[in-house]
Amino acid sequence: MLKLSNNPIVNTSAKLAVTAVIMFAFVFVVMVPLYNVLCDVLGINGKTNGQAYTAVEARVDESRTITIQFIATNNAGMPWEFSPTKTAMKVHPGAVNDTVFFAHNPRPDAMIAQAIPSISPSRAAKYFHKTECFCFNQQPLDGGSSAEMPLQFIVDQDLPRDIGTITLSYTIFDVTDMASGALAAR
Repeated sequence: MLKLSNNPIVNTSAKLAVTAVIMFAFVFVVMVPLYNVLCDVLGINGKTNGQAYTAVEARVDESRTITIQFIATNNAGMPWEFSPTKTAMKVHPGAVNDTVFFAHNPRPDAMIAQAIPSISPSRAAKYFHKTECFCFNQQPLDGGSSAEMPLQFIVDQDLPRDIGTITLSYTIFDVTDMASGALAAR
C-alpha cells in the first residue's frame, strides 16, 4: 500500500493524487479509442472523412436519388441563431450540390464560431465529400450581424445502394476566447 509518511492526511492526499492521474490517463488512453470503436461498430456519430477528396471522372448517376437531411445544433452557451436554409435535398450521386446555412449573432460583441460536422449513417461518411464548407474555417461574425455560410458537396457514385438517406449534422461552438488566446500568443 502507498505510504509516504506517518501523517494520514499526507497519505490520503497522495492516494487521491495517484487516483486522479490514473483516472485522467484512463479517459484518454482507453475511453477515446473505445468510443471510436463502439461508434464504428454501432454505426453512430459518423465523423466526416478528414482526407482530401480526390477527383474522379465526373459521372452523375441519375438512376438514383439520395435524400440529404441537414441539422444544425448550438452547443450549450452558444447564442447564435444557426440553421440550414433547406432541411433536406434530393441529390444524384456524382452531382455537385450547393446549399447554405444561416447564422446570426444576436449579441452586441463580435464572436467567432466553429462548426463540427457529423454524418449518419456513419458508413456513409466516406462517400460524402465536402468540396467547400464553412466548417473548414472558424467563422467570425460581428455583433448583430448575419451571414450565409456555403456548403458544396458531392455524394460518391460508389455509395452503397442500401443507403437512401444521409443526415449531415453540424454543431456550432463558441471559440471566441480560444481564438483570441491564440492571436494573443502570437
